[in-house]
Order: sequence, then C-alpha cells, then structure tokens
Amino acid sequence: MLIPKVDEELCIGCGNCEELCPNVFKVEEDQKSHVIDPKGCSECNCQEAADSCPVSAITLEEGEV
Repeated sequence: MLIPKVDEELCIGCGNCEELCPNVFKVEEDQKSHVIDPKGCSECNCQEAADSCPVSAITLEEGEV
C-alpha cells in the first residue's frame, strides 16, 4: 500500500493537496499540510496531489498503515 507523506520542511501550505484529497491532507494552523488519514487515498488520487505540489513536498511510500 502506498502511504502519503509530507515533508513539512518543504511544504509552503499552498493547499493544492487538500483541494485534491481533502480526506487525506489538511493544512493546519502552522500553515503546513499534514496527512490526516493515510488510508484515504482509496477515495482520491494522491498521486495527482503529489504531482501538483509546487515544491515536491509530498511523496508516496510503500508501507503499512
């Protein structure tokens, strides 16, 4: 299973990922995107969210939730 990860050091809080996958990503008060449900990718396209990140802060890694 591919698990989405956000590199908070790279994230600029643009919100693209949250717009594309609101069940998986949320921009929090720190103005950084966070993974709120790593299993939520079954309901959206996390690869599109990763591809649309302007600073490449999102990766999809093989793993268990």
